[in-house]
Amino acid sequence: MSSQTETAFLKLINQHKGILYKASRIYADSVEDREDLQQEILIQLWKSYQNFKGNSEFSTWMYRVAINTAITYLKKEKQRTSNQADVPHHFEVQNEDYNPSKDRQLEIFYSAVQELKALEKAIIFYFMEGMSHKEIGDNMGISEGNARVKLNRTKEKIQQIIKKSGYEF
Repeated sequence: MSSQTETAFLKLINQHKGILYKASRIYADSVEDREDLQQEILIQLWKSYQNFKGNSEFSTWMYRVAINTAITYLKKEKQRTSNQADVPHHFEVQNEDYNPSKDRQLEIFYSAVQELKALEKAIIFYFMEGMSHKEIGDNMGISEGNARVKLNRTKEKIQQIIKKSGYEF
């Protein structure tokens, strides 16, 4: 792919890098795992970028790739992928200037989210991104009503996990 394509890709990735951070934060608990997962998501985004037709928003496409990658990545054994060589090594996404560990509530929330099933994590991720029930449903291939019910159940489940752990918000 041309350097022009690469530049456009990196620009879009940096505009939407919050998606990368949130997806890795929700699906991986250690710093190393989060970094590995971010790399894996970047690899998958780069590999499938040529198939991105622009029929949807770049961010919508990026969500799908990030979530699908996170789910399949975690199913695989923790093996270092040998295909990293064919991805430009300079794909460094600038680090965000916030440190979630400073925010105790966020830490409690994320540790509760770790206990959710993969699909529940996806629903919460989309919800955190401010998506409507319809958008969540569209992204997950379920009806708007079903998305609403699943989201409410998932929120309740998070509250139960937090209560069980003895933390107060």
